[in-house]
Amino acid sequence: MRRQLHLILNEFTRRAPLGIAQRKRVTIAERVRQTLRRKSGKHQRTVDTKLRAIAKASRHEFPTADIEDMLRKSSRDDERRPGIRPPGGL
Repeated sequence: MRRQLHLILNEFTRRAPLGIAQRKRVTIAERVRQTLRRKSGKHQRTVDTKLRAIAKASRHEFPTADIEDMLRKSSRDDERRPGIRPPGGL
């Protein structure tokens, strides 16, 4: 099934795609289709890259702090700086 997408471009936003399309000897519509295809593939690679990075990081062990210790330290720091209040006025 074919769908049409109509874009309204002012003269300024039309210049760049038009110039590129003319240099490549394709229509603006074809240039937009090429860009969309390329960007959709790039998004998938980005997700794959992130997932690989998470998987790689999960194989390592890093020192972590106990959450209760972190909260206590944060509260002590806030008490030492009375002029600074956390968002929400807590």
